[in-house]
Amino acid sequence: MTCDDVRAALSARLDGEDPQAAPVVLEAHLLGCPGCRAWSARAEEVTRLVRLQAVEVPDLTAPVLAAVAAEERAAEQARAAARRGRRQVLRVAVAVAAVAQLAIALPILLAGTGVSVDPHTSREMASFDVALAVGFVLAAWRPERARAFVPVAFVLAVCLAGTSVVDIANSTTALVHEVGHLAAVVQAGLLWALGRVDGDADRPAARALAPGRG
Repeated sequence: MTCDDVRAALSARLDGEDPQAAPVVLEAHLLGCPGCRAWSARAEEVTRLVRLQAVEVPDLTAPVLAAVAAEERAAEQARAAARRGRRQVLRVAVAVAAVAQLAIALPILLAGTGVSVDPHTSREMASFDVALAVGFVLAAWRPERARAFVPVAFVLAVCLAGTSVVDIANSTTALVHEVGHLAAVVQAGLLWALGRVDGDADRPAARALAPGRG
């Protein structure tokens, strides 16, 4: 083999390719050829330097963190928008329930006619309904106060449902007369849902303030 053939084979071997020559033949040539030995040493050194050369990699930490933060903000904004939408729907529902209760109670309060045995008792019951309706209106207007009305609404709903079951079982009233009490249960559920949604709307601000404490 000529020196050019040997050097081509050595170069292929350094590149991980088939040198097309037996290793014994190449080594024998290197032992007898100082020029090829020097060439092989330089080639190995250059190959080693190239392989060990540091590759400059751009620092993507800041863009990646910015993208993650932007994605989190977008997700939080979407969740906040959904909460605001549910909050508005519940506010309207609570307000509508309050107006309906007022529409039923005010005529009884003013005229003193109702399902009870005398006008005085009818007016007392109507007064209670009007006061409760005003509470629902306030909760719809200021949703942050809805939680304060939830215990009252649920106690009323439980008492009305319990007394209705007892009266129906004792045949002192008919089921059709007690269906109206379902409105109290619905109102209590709407008020609880409004208080829950309004409380969830305050949580992101609380989490944002937490890292700055202490």
